[in-house]
Amino acid sequence: VQLQASGGGLVQAGGSLRLSCAASGSIGEITTMGWYRQAPGKQRELVAHITSSGSTNYVDSVKGRFTISRDNAKNMMYLQMDSLKPEDTAVYYCWMYKHSWMSDYWGQGTQVTVSS
Repeated sequence: VQLQASGGGLVQAGGSLRLSCAASGSIGEITTMGWYRQAPGKQRELVAHITSSGSTNYVDSVKGRFTISRDNAKNMMYLQMDSLKPEDTAVYYCWMYKHSWMSDYWGQGTQVTVSS
């Protein structure tokens, strides 16, 4: 399984970005996908995740501002980030958990920088 993240960049506070994650390889049907982020000097945290059936969960700090979605037919996952804040600045990583193999997979990360 390979994951390719894209869509990061520099944006002013209050702006929006949309991250995309393209999955390829032996994905299977039952997967949970999500986005982690890691800011300098901080631990990596799970920002949002979505199951194969579409159930979602978010860390409290992004609720109401970020929306995770996926297109299973295209093996794509997205993170729409609105009302961005400087504290959202981090490297964002695409993540997949393949239940049948009980394995985690990671993309290469994409930088999101929010200026004040």
